[in-house]
Amino acid sequence: MAKKNTTPHMDVQVLRESEARGSGCREQPPAAAINFEDALKELESLVARMEQGDLPLEESLACFERGIVLTRACQQSLKSAEQKIQMLVEKDGRAELQPFDSAD
Repeated sequence: MAKKNTTPHMDVQVLRESEARGSGCREQPPAAAINFEDALKELESLVARMEQGDLPLEESLACFERGIVLTRACQQSLKSAEQKIQMLVEKDGRAELQPFDSAD
């Protein structure tokens, strides 16, 4: 008895239409090549597109994967900035907390 193929697949026509439109998620520069502000802007745009709910499954997954990459890149940028700030305020080998004066 032949085993039925239960692997989910995308309709070929839907895939072709999606590729013709361009997903906007697959052919993007690496997140490391984008500055923090641009990565955050792209991430916000991806979230807005995905929240509309009209993307095909494969395109949604590609956008989700891109979003994860962008999120990690943003987190790394923030961590790096935090480390630089900590090094700048470090005195005598100890980090000293200094109040933030928003008036400056």
